[in-house]
Amino acid sequence: MSEGVPNSVAAAKTGRADAGPSRGKVQRRTPVGVVVAKVVAHVLALTPAAILAWQIREEFLTGSGGLGADPIAEIEHRLGLWALRLLLIALAVTPLRQLTGQPVLLRFRRMLGLYAFFYATLHLAAYLVLDLKGYWTQIFEEIAKRPYITVGFLAWLLLIPLAVTSTQAMMRRLGSLWGRLHKLVYAIAVLAVLHFWWLVKSDIREPALYAAILAVLLGWRLWKRLSKPTPKQP
Repeated sequence: MSEGVPNSVAAAKTGRADAGPSRGKVQRRTPVGVVVAKVVAHVLALTPAAILAWQIREEFLTGSGGLGADPIAEIEHRLGLWALRLLLIALAVTPLRQLTGQPVLLRFRRMLGLYAFFYATLHLAAYLVLDLKGYWTQIFEEIAKRPYITVGFLAWLLLIPLAVTSTQAMMRRLGSLWGRLHKLVYAIAVLAVLHFWWLVKSDIREPALYAAILAVLLGWRLWKRLSKPTPKQP
């Protein structure tokens, strides 16, 4: 991250008394490369939703949108899958930053987490509108009856406070509580993988793959925490 030189500092070096209206302030400029990378990240994150929207349109107009024999199940599955993928990618940011020594990677973590919430919300909306066909009160019966819906709905509920408090203003307002609150993401990831695992009836290779990725990501964090040197007692 590049930073501008404060006018007050420049004035002190040049002997000027007047530092201008931005006196004592540091002007931070986002590098062009980071801006471009964020634009690319936004495009990539929205591409699955755009493709799915086009296929839904084709399915509605022509009946051949490429969504298979059960379009509703395919829509729900694809939205939920991308929610899980983006959640795991967001969790991978910290290990990647530690391995590469590139703190700029942290700028993408919040974006990825919000896109995970976006796809998870669409996943739930598709279930309510397309599967339950507007009989939304049945969701409580489904939650009580089907464990995979229970854990999936709980994961989505826990994502809400993380999305609401994702702004810089909320970070400052909550202080140290913000970090403790956002550790909920680990439980959310476990619930999301469990939701996928229980949803699959026979072939568990795909949910097992995501479970293994999550185990590596959480294992890395545990190893880093345990490997921290213990402070010496005076």
